Amino acid sequence: MSQIWKQHGDGRRVAPDAVVLPEERLSWPKTVGFGAQHVVAMFGATFLVPLITGFPPTATLFFSGLGTLLFLVLTGNRLPSYLGSSFAFIAPIMAATAGGDPEHPDLARASFGILAIGVLMAIVGIIVQRFGTGWINALMPPVVMGAIVALIGFNLAPVVKTNWDATANSGWVALITIAAVLLITVLFRGLIGRLSIVLGMVVGYIAAIPMGEVDFSGVANAAWVGLPDFHLPGNPFADPSLWGLLPMFLPVVLVLIAENVGHVKSVGLMIGRDMDPLTGRALLADGVSTLLAGLGGGSGTTTYGENIGVMAATRVYSTAAYWVAGVIAILLGFSPKVGAVIFSVPAGVLAGVTVALYGLIGLIGVKIWIDHKVDFTKPINQFTAAVALIVGIADFTLALGSEDQPIVFNGIALGTIAAIVIYHVMAAIARARGTHEVATPIPAPDPADAADPEAAAQARHG
Repeated sequence: MSQIWKQHGDGRRVAPDAVVLPEERLSWPKTVGFGAQHVVAMFGATFLVPLITGFPPTATLFFSGLGTLLFLVLTGNRLPSYLGSSFAFIAPIMAATAGGDPEHPDLARASFGILAIGVLMAIVGIIVQRFGTGWINALMPPVVMGAIVALIGFNLAPVVKTNWDATANSGWVALITIAAVLLITVLFRGLIGRLSIVLGMVVGYIAAIPMGEVDFSGVANAAWVGLPDFHLPGNPFADPSLWGLLPMFLPVVLVLIAENVGHVKSVGLMIGRDMDPLTGRALLADGVSTLLAGLGGGSGTTTYGENIGVMAATRVYSTAAYWVAGVIAILLGFSPKVGAVIFSVPAGVLAGVTVALYGLIGLIGVKIWIDHKVDFTKPINQFTAAVALIVGIADFTLALGSEDQPIVFNGIALGTIAAIVIYHVMAAIARARGTHEVATPIPAPDPADAADPEAAAQARHG
């Protein structure tokens, strides 16, 4: 470690005008408590991904904790962050496993895609560490990035409908769940309000029990202690069809870049430091974490906005708390009982949560447009966003190559390509004609934003 934590003040209290910096800590009992709080904050969103995709919850929790510890090491213990499951992987994972046994999906195929994204993210991190982020801003101005993030969320809408109609009572369970999420959000403040998703799921789960929607057999048979449910990724040299999955996964890289860059800037604003020099390391760390998850059967990872919210509320940015959180997550991964409980959540509860959650993912893209003041009176911005969204939401597909080993471009991949190509082609023609109809560039960070750190934190997702 490049830093040793020093105790903040008396180790018990944080003054109203003070923050606990990354290199500081409170007393160890309080630090453990804050670490556990971070686990609770990440838990609902992190276990939703394996629950939706069929990935093993125990392996996902294990690699989530391991990825967090690796992130802290690779960023020199200077950047507090929790690496939880990324929702950006849901659509390509489901596309990669489509057509097989829905009860036992071929997760090795999806793990290859996750592994490939991890490798690419690590490479991007090395490039950013060497050359900075200017090339990212040039490739993906806000209108392009916002469109890509938005279409990834809206592309998942049909999945909600499937879960909503799964059983005769699924719709009622879904209504109870979403109602609970909304009420908890507006009735409670602080940590409880931030945990509206997981608490709403608990309400929906309890309501589903008397309706006969919950199967407890797996929970009863699961051991309390055991190894995480690891599995290896598919071998593309033995099964060349795996190469054809990559176009569906590649857009995820763009989202992970945006999330990590946003995380670095948000933390920097909240503690009053320029953290931008750590951006390359953050991308590299998330790439290595995702790579390891792909190798062992976990979900791809990303920095988590839920945990930024906890830091903003508590003003405790100590990386010591995140070491505690990572260790707790790893230990939870060694409990098959925890994984069985997660897998017992019925389809109706999932429908109730995701009807809002997928929409919120899409709205993060809209917020990118708002935050960067994208001017939609300009045709280049209009067509870049409009075409990309329709292609992504309608889930257009294009298969190239042979029938037995096609390279498949789904709606997310095609929408991403459309956003990038339309913007750059129209911009090039506009420049050649001297009309200067270019999209809104990414502005430099405004130090005044530090006055509202929670708003800055909400500019990105986990």
